[in-house]
Order: sequence, then structure tokens, then C-alpha cells
Amino acid sequence: MADAGRVIRFGVEEEFLLVDPVTRRTSPRAHLVVPHASRTLGDRAQYEFLTTQVEMCTRPVTSALALHAELVAGRLAMVAAAENAGCRLAATGTAVLPSCHPLPVTSDDRYRRVAAHVGRAADQCGGEICGCHVHLGDLDRAEALAVSARLSPWLPVLQALCVNSPFCEGRDHGAASTRAGRYLAWPTCGPAPVLDADGYERTVTRLLAQRVILDRKMLYWYARPSEHLPTLEVRIADTNADVHAPLLLAVLLRAFARTFLSEHPTCVPTPRVSGAVLREAHRQAALSGLAGVGTHPATGCRLPMSRLVADLVELASPALARSGDLDLAQLLLRERLTHGTGADRQRAVFARRHSLTDVVDDLAHLTAAPGTAAAPVTVTRTGFARLGSTADAT
Repeated sequence: MADAGRVIRFGVEEEFLLVDPVTRRTSPRAHLVVPHASRTLGDRAQYEFLTTQVEMCTRPVTSALALHAELVAGRLAMVAAAENAGCRLAATGTAVLPSCHPLPVTSDDRYRRVAAHVGRAADQCGGEICGCHVHLGDLDRAEALAVSARLSPWLPVLQALCVNSPFCEGRDHGAASTRAGRYLAWPTCGPAPVLDADGYERTVTRLLAQRVILDRKMLYWYARPSEHLPTLEVRIADTNADVHAPLLLAVLLRAFARTFLSEHPTCVPTPRVSGAVLREAHRQAALSGLAGVGTHPATGCRLPMSRLVADLVELASPALARSGDLDLAQLLLRERLTHGTGADRQRAVFARRHSLTDVVDDLAHLTAAPGTAAAPVTVTRTGFARLGSTADAT
């Protein structure tokens, strides 16, 4: 229990779509948006695989209050840059309206090589996939792999909290996260294998030698040690328009990391859940979000996702309390369980207005107002105090 009081920094990477304000379809203007955003964010404003996408990275911080401020400031800078370029920023896992194909790959040597390597996956329907990635650190390689192994059975539950891509290129495909299914077309995408540090190196070397991947950045496991930062990167969430979603995800993930490190800092456990069961759990999370069922990591029982969320919070509660995040996590979870996920909101907008352009408008509106999200957090001198009431989708 020596690490029980350890402070773990965390940060978030969010990928966004650029949409035309008239057609509401994706717009290839990253070459205009990123340089403008860089005036404020520096290298935390980044290009993505396609020119219809951009990425914003927060700085690593030690508190939820600081992370919330980073997320809000970063989004506002990207929104302003998009508006300057004549487009809008939309936080969603896939493009809502039909896109122009072939999808435009960013003019970068590595991206061109990757596009050639993955072939049709780069231009599939719904290929503009936008995820939210959380970095947990500072961790050495052994710690990152140990945390990944313990997190893995709980990641489908966290994925269910963040589903936000029911519409994909003009259709509702019947899943709360269409992005999750589209992402599986990429090599190595899926639950991370349980590995120690030596096993990790052997596995990566083999994948490179067999040309499954072109470089180490092409490990698309749901949790992976970062190759350029001393962190574990968790990659299971859709990008959400409501800024509370990445905040909640990051707070819960950090609590899990602290919990597991306080128990066995570098001991990789024997897998209790098979790869097939994990893949099915992720499929169910993507299909139904919080309305579905999942597999309990300890018992293997099939339970409502809401019950699994409650058990997840119970497990993480001591670490949440130590970091001062317990009240915040409970409030944000209550908001999500009461008012639904991003996917629920998108479908509610469409049900009322029968217009996918209105869905895009609502996503862009909420993305552009991160300080006044659907249920704003009231911040007091001691941090987050309470949530306001959730307003109807605009």
C-alpha cells in the first residue's frame, strides 16, 4: 500500500470533426484551423489522420479542477480557430451526414504510408473516427502494463459511459457507438493482451517484423503504453460534445490506476476474462451504451450496465476520496445515468426534429460552449461543488 498516496498526473487528447456551417458535412480545413489554434495552444493543437479532423491535447495536470480548465480552454481555442477558417468544430465519434469520398488524408509522409497500409479501412463509410484518449502517468513501462491488465475488464463499462456516435454518414446504424465498430477495421484494434515488459517488447517486435504495423504508434489496443510519454494511454471512448464526459472518464481512470498501483505496482495478473469475452463486452457496450448489459469482471455474471457502473464506483471510491474527486465523480455519474449519454442526446434531437442537420448543429453548439455544458459544474473555492440542472438539447 506504499503508493496509496501517490499523485498521478493525467491528461486528455480529443479528436474533433470540422463541419461546414452551411451543408453541415465534414470540411477539409485542418490546414487552416491548426496553425490558428497553435497561436494559443502551441503544439497541443495538432493535425490528425484526415484533413477533416483536428486534435486538442491538454497539459498533464494533477487535479480534476485543472483538467476541467484545460479542456475548456483547449476547446474554446479550437472553436475560435475553426470559426476563423469558416467552419465549425463538432465533437462526435463519426460524421453524422454523408462525407465526400475518398476521405482526404493529411499531407504527411507517415499518414500516407499508413493509409496505403490499411487500404480500404482508411476510406470506409464512417472512416472519420474521433476518439477521446486519456493519459495516466507518470508510469514506467512495467507499471503501465500492470495497470492496463487490471483495467482491461472494466473498460467496456467506461466505454458505455462515453458512447456518442449513433449516426454515421446519414444513417442510424443501430449502435450507440458506430465509431467502435469502424475502428475495428484497423490493425491491432481491440483489448490489449496481458503482457509484462519483456512480453510487450517481443510482441511489438513480432508485429513489426510481420508488417502488421508499420511503427510502434500503430498499436491501436484499447490501452497501451505511450511511446513518447511516460504514461498509459486509454483509447476506448468516443469524443463527446459535453465536456463532462472526458472529465468523468479521466477521473475514474486515474482512480483505478491509483487503486491498482497501491495493491501490486508492477505485478501483471493472470487473465481472469478471456479475450473473446472482452471483445463481446466491448461490442455490447458499443451497441447499447448504458441501456445494455455487460459482464462483471470478478464474477463473469451478465448484469445491467447501470449495476456494473455502481460496482465500478464502489471499487474506485477509496482512491476517488483520497484525490478529492469522489463527490465530483458521483455527481457526473448521476447526470449521465439520469439524462443519458451523448448517443442518447443525438437520438433525442433527431426524434424531435427529424433532421440530421439539427443533430450536427446541436453537437457544434455544445462543443462551442464547454463552460456552460448541458449540466454545468458549479466551482467553489474548494473545487467542484454541484451540478446544475440539465437543459434540453438546443
